[in-house]
Amino acid sequence: MKLITEVAAETGIHEEHLELYGKYKAKLAPSLWDEIKGRPDGKLVLVTAINPTPAGEGKTLTTIGLAQAMNRAGVKTVAALREPSLGPCLGMKGGATGSGKAQIIPADEINLHFTGDIHAVTSAHNLLSAMIDNHIFQGNELGLDPQKIVWKRVMDMNDRSLRSIVTGLGDGNGTVRESGFLITTASEIMAVLCLCNNLADLRERLGRMLIGYDREGKPVTAGSLKAVDAMTALLKEAIKPNLVQTLEGTPVIVHGGPFANIAHGCSSVIGTRYALKLSEVVVTEAGFGADLGAEKFMDIKCRQAGLKPSAAVLVVTVKSLKYNGGVPKSELYAGNRAALIAGLSNMQRHIKNLRKFGVPVLVALNHFEGDSQAEIQEVLAACRRLNVPAAISKAWAEGGAGGLELATALKKLLSGSDTSAYAPLYKDNLDIPSKIGKIVKEIYHGADVAFSPAAKRSLALIERLGLSHLQVCMAKTPYSFSDQPRLLGAPEGFTVQVRDITLSLGAGFAVVITGSIVTMPGLPAKPAAEGLQIDREGTLIGLL
Repeated sequence: MKLITEVAAETGIHEEHLELYGKYKAKLAPSLWDEIKGRPDGKLVLVTAINPTPAGEGKTLTTIGLAQAMNRAGVKTVAALREPSLGPCLGMKGGATGSGKAQIIPADEINLHFTGDIHAVTSAHNLLSAMIDNHIFQGNELGLDPQKIVWKRVMDMNDRSLRSIVTGLGDGNGTVRESGFLITTASEIMAVLCLCNNLADLRERLGRMLIGYDREGKPVTAGSLKAVDAMTALLKEAIKPNLVQTLEGTPVIVHGGPFANIAHGCSSVIGTRYALKLSEVVVTEAGFGADLGAEKFMDIKCRQAGLKPSAAVLVVTVKSLKYNGGVPKSELYAGNRAALIAGLSNMQRHIKNLRKFGVPVLVALNHFEGDSQAEIQEVLAACRRLNVPAAISKAWAEGGAGGLELATALKKLLSGSDTSAYAPLYKDNLDIPSKIGKIVKEIYHGADVAFSPAAKRSLALIERLGLSHLQVCMAKTPYSFSDQPRLLGAPEGFTVQVRDITLSLGAGFAVVITGSIVTMPGLPAKPAAEGLQIDREGTLIGLL
């Protein structure tokens, strides 16, 4: 492992612009931006995937391996990734820093507390929660309606028992009201941190966040509570991007951690902009499948930040295609041509969807030991029929060397005539139901949208407040194009059920809650935390 000062120097970053967190991690100081902001941008490449399966697709490791391979191929490349959340790391997923020979390091530190960014978001969020309840207790000058407080509390852990709670119980402990917890990655403050341009923009966005309504039904924002400066103070270090490296010394900017199924699922705008100024190509990723992370990357992040992606890489695996073709996880290693062919419909739809945003697409077939040559050729033949370039990635087993075929294909795509004509899917001047309908019909391929009574009331409120210009952030199961997790492949003709719509005014979008999705996950029957061990030297075993 190189010293982070060496990685920075090789990237063109002087040590004076680093704020060191030990030997192998550093934050990038605002002074660096002042030095590089006049440089031309590199090309932005999004890595996304087909709908995730229990077998794992390897989107993050493909992103890391591709960045390593691009550097090996002579293209100065920086990766831009999100920070792992403790909830999934100790719950169902385990570590989120890649695997095999395509990892970012120091993996144990990044997966656990890292530089404290997520903790800072948690603290800032819960400070506002505490100040809301204290304001009501101390006389309620703003006339907040305790039954119409929409700001909950957060923690960076999966804990289903906290989804719905009652606060204020006991004499002298404030007003009794129903509330609950979100996981920190679903906090609007996390979204604001990842979408803001600088500290001043962060502060302004924090002030716009909706906390509830007064007794006359008028919205009340965080700015009314005089909490914004204190929250900004808690976030002033967290807003600085983090610099780490891959196993091969490739620079990686890791910053922000929203989930793509319940938030917008992209690393920070600030981190991405730093990366674009420091490299010829930036390889970034957006969470879950392209129907979630990629759609939000295109419709929310790129629109708000004025970014123009040059290409999209769609990660597929033989196993994930067979799973989408109806094969259970226990039988994925067995050959099944019929299921593979059936599952190709999922890949085909994601390719079609990505092209709707005007970006050229490259398919990355993430290779697993046990994939038969016949199955691999079946996938590559399907890509030829769809007129989409494809390449095999062996980054897990071979690192950057195993990603050279993919890197060569990406270089060709970026230099070819099929250049990006990026455009968002919908216009801002559409009303919220029309924006939702466009995503459901054009990206999910559903037939209709059904709004619950609560959702209809929210739509009426949005219209009354003149907020139809907001973008939409769909909260949906990642496992299906629909809002039904078991509806695999490429389903059509379904109706998406919208339970409610909440307002994230600081982030600039409305969160559309569909199906049975929850904003506080629960732990599985056997949490990953049970397998975590630590030896006498303090080395962690079982995290990755």
